[in-house]
Amino acid sequence: MKALAARRRHPLATVVLLLMALVVTGAAYAVAAPKPADASTTATGDVGKGRELFLANCATCHGAQAAGTNAGPSLVGVGAAAVDFQVGTGRMPMQNTAPQAPRKPVELSDQDTKDIAAYVASLGPGPAIPDSQYLQVKTDDKSIANGAELFRVNCAMCHNVVGAGGALTRGKYAPPLDGVTPEHIYEAMATGPQSMPVFNDANLRPTDKQDVISYLKYLETQPSPGGLSLGSIGPVSEALFVWVFGMAVLIGCAVWLGAKSS
Repeated sequence: MKALAARRRHPLATVVLLLMALVVTGAAYAVAAPKPADASTTATGDVGKGRELFLANCATCHGAQAAGTNAGPSLVGVGAAAVDFQVGTGRMPMQNTAPQAPRKPVELSDQDTKDIAAYVASLGPGPAIPDSQYLQVKTDDKSIANGAELFRVNCAMCHNVVGAGGALTRGKYAPPLDGVTPEHIYEAMATGPQSMPVFNDANLRPTDKQDVISYLKYLETQPSPGGLSLGSIGPVSEALFVWVFGMAVLIGCAVWLGAKSS
């Protein structure tokens, strides 16, 4: 007992106890922490063909080993979903250097895109192409309402509350989301292209992403309740429209009345 008491009074006893507590806490968290739902599958493409396509279409900017150059970032660890989004929306291969890669007509076939995605996925772990079960558009009110709330909290500050898009800083912008496929919407949330943050399965579950997609697709089917939408880009444009055209009408009426009275 005396020997045990002496060890307790040792100057390093507190440090050892803290280290043991940290180890035990970390191990307990690793075991008990909830695991996010797996929403991904592997890229269904040919790695060998993907490498050939990569060298022909992407290596100029991203390097022969996809490790990046001064003209393009490293693709090691970006995952198949990033490739499927960037190439599948025509943003890559990029035509010229700009603050942001614009959406344009797709240059590669769907299978070529999947092959490149498979090759990039083989270089390091990253978000995979989403499972089709999370790309199904829901039509029930609960899912759409949840998607609307999540979109307003996480996305509306850049994309506008109805997904009409908006301007950002230094020549960048949040693109409109009308007509974007569910697969590409999901992949954008999972990979965070351009200035967009990444919403992984830990902070936005696969079912939540599905609800966001359902909300955006619901908006595409709804007419503008106020009549002419004016691009749905907010009250500033609407007030400007009323001011310019309203004042023009009032001035025209005043000139007509003045001419008539004389």
